[in-house]
Amino acid sequence: MDPYKASYGVEDPEYAVTQLAQTTMRSELGKLSLDKVFRERESLNANIVDAINQAADCWGIRCLRYEIKDIHVPPRVKESMQMQVEAERRKRATVLESEGTRESAINVAEGKKQAQILASEAEKAEQINQAAGEASAVLAKAKAKAEAIRILAAALTQHNGDAAASLTVAEQYVSAFSKLAKDSNTVLLPSNPGDVTSMVAQAMGVYGALTKAPVPGAQNSVTSRNNRDGSTDASLEELDRVKLS
Repeated sequence: MDPYKASYGVEDPEYAVTQLAQTTMRSELGKLSLDKVFRERESLNANIVDAINQAADCWGIRCLRYEIKDIHVPPRVKESMQMQVEAERRKRATVLESEGTRESAINVAEGKKQAQILASEAEKAEQINQAAGEASAVLAKAKAKAEAIRILAAALTQHNGDAAASLTVAEQYVSAFSKLAKDSNTVLLPSNPGDVTSMVAQAMGVYGALTKAPVPGAQNSVTSRNNRDGSTDASLEELDRVKLS
């Protein structure tokens, strides 16, 4: 760029620029780690060009371009670099595998959590439905039993109602007596198991005692009770005839 400076500022400009380029390259390479040298080749070229131009300005020389053709390292260093690269690859593979395992475990845990939540909600809904069904069943049974009691009470107030009740008690007695010793080896027998009439009379006596009430019009109650007793006697006589037959 300046013949005067190139002639009087330096003895051999070409040699001087070559030496300056080599020393500058060693200085720039010393600033980088070995594994970054191959990746930073373009920045190395630019830095070396700037350093040469700053130092060779007084020589009347200007460097337009500097290119590193190839970098040779000792075999052991090269092997170490390859091992380092392989180690980095294995490290990344291990990290990726661990990340995948962690994500998988998180997904499995979230799935189990959601499954438990849904199962608990389903169990809760099932218990609520079951409780509602049981409550409805109890209420329906209570209503049915109340209706049955009402119908039975209305039937007992009709003509020959006590006789029908006596016949029902006698039938239940015979049915219960026939099931003795079926479910257990222990059997409790009454003193007179064949006397159905006395058992029916005793049951009807309990029923009559429970239906007594101290209300006005006791004479009507007595008359009604006498009628019941008469019908009861008639029913007992009928049961005796059935038993004898």
